Amino acid sequence: MSRRLFLRAAAVLASLSFATVALAQQQTIRLSTTTSTESSGLLKHLLPAFEAKTKSKVHVISVGTGKALELAKNGDVDVTLVHARASEDKFVAEGHGVDRRDVMYNDFIIVGPASDPAGIKGSKDVLKAMKQIVSKKAKFISRGDNSGTDQMERAYWKDIGAKPEGGAYVSAGLGMGEVLTMAGEMQAYTLTDRATYIAYRAKTGLAIAVEGDPKMFNPYGIIAVNPAKYPGINYKGAMQLIEWITSDEGQKLIASFKIDGQQLFFPSAKK
Repeated sequence: MSRRLFLRAAAVLASLSFATVALAQQQTIRLSTTTSTESSGLLKHLLPAFEAKTKSKVHVISVGTGKALELAKNGDVDVTLVHARASEDKFVAEGHGVDRRDVMYNDFIIVGPASDPAGIKGSKDVLKAMKQIVSKKAKFISRGDNSGTDQMERAYWKDIGAKPEGGAYVSAGLGMGEVLTMAGEMQAYTLTDRATYIAYRAKTGLAIAVEGDPKMFNPYGIIAVNPAKYPGINYKGAMQLIEWITSDEGQKLIASFKIDGQQLFFPSAKK
């Protein structure tokens, strides 16, 4: 082999070895989270900055809150970011998670066809509006997937002691984006987080019917899976993500995420 070829081969091997070492040094953090953080585009806005800073790769599993917590209960992820406070508190109390922290909030809204068959447009009383949907037999599409949104919706029906019947109620078992698309196609109402609605607004043609009720407040929390219960998890990586997303840097990035100039999530990490 000529000296030139030898040097070239050595350089290639050195570069491959460097790439292998760099890849080995890059940790993977498994995150289960809600469809709203993924479908809205928030995670694509946030995670590259965290990954670059920590030389990490965040593997995102986007499902409803119920499934996200179930994955964490099974030790299949390292950290979970969800929005159903009662379920989060139960998850921690049962010993599955540790170090829950507030991250951000947005709100729920009811959206529906511009024709507004239930006559609820402009209402700021979610329970009154849902009673009207039932009485007018207007079509309603439910997530039906035990997500945070689904849990909130079921609480509203329980509060009013009624629920749409028969063909007026469709339990989709799908994520928020798919449910919004269905509601647009079927000219139906649905409960949604504001962020995903704004991301899908142009595709669905749905209009905001009900907003502004304090009962529609929607806080998000992040929780590390308990390393004492699941020794195989990447607890160090989970805590790096928790510390970063609740830091000034992470909170400012959350606040800066906008669609059409509208802020979608509001930081709430406590100092």
